[in-house]
Amino acid sequence: MALRRVLVVGLDPVRIPGWDPEPVVAAITRGHARFGDHGIEADLCLVAPDENAEGAIVEALTRKDYACVVVGGGIRKHEPLLEFFEKLVNLVRQHAPDAAIAFNSSPEDTVDAALRWLR
Repeated sequence: MALRRVLVVGLDPVRIPGWDPEPVVAAITRGHARFGDHGIEADLCLVAPDENAEGAIVEALTRKDYACVVVGGGIRKHEPLLEFFEKLVNLVRQHAPDAAIAFNSSPEDTVDAALRWLR
């Protein structure tokens, strides 16, 4: 039984051209598996900022009640995505106002970011 539900929003490494996505996909898979180790139900919302990312994020945010939304570093740390990052934070505030917002430092410590707010 899940303690609380978490949504993880990040860049979809498969849809970013020009580099090998496999190491990031593997890290996301390992990190996501850790939620189960803690009895936490977690959903992924992986987007490409040049597509209908905002619509996909709103759909994910409104699909279930989330106690926490973790925003991935690919969105936060890449300066050209600053405006997208701001939009994402405000979408969370608007569509999941009761959810905490957390930030990971890598795909593998995503559960640690969520746990800071779920305890």
